Amino acid sequence: MPVAQITVIPLGGPGSPSLSSYVAELHRFLNQVEGIKYQLTPMSTVIEGDLDVLFTVFRRMHELPFEKGALRVVTNISIDQRIDKEVTMEGKIGSVKKKLAGGGEGGT
Repeated sequence: MPVAQITVIPLGGPGSPSLSSYVAELHRFLNQVEGIKYQLTPMSTVIEGDLDVLFTVFRRMHELPFEKGALRVVTNISIDQRIDKEVTMEGKIGSVKKKLAGGGEGGT
C-alpha cells in the first residue's frame, strides 16, 4: 500500500497569507473518504491507501481551494510504494524509532 505526502498551496485568495482554513477544508474532505488513513503534519498531509484511490483524492484536494476562492493552486505530491513488503505510516516511523533505540538495520 503506497504512502504519499501531499502539500496543497492555495495562492491569491481570501485569507492570504494564512492557509489554515484551506487545510481545514481539505481535512473535512479527507474525513469523508473511505479506505485511506491520513495524518496532518505541520507542512503537509501524509496519506496511505490504494493508489487509484489516492490519485482521485489528490485531484479533489487540488481542486477544492479553487472552490473556496483561490486563484492559483500549487500541489506537490510524493509517493512511496514498495512491492517487496507492505509499507505503512506507522511502520516507517517505527523503523526509525527502532534504529534510534539501537535496534538493527532494515529499511522503510
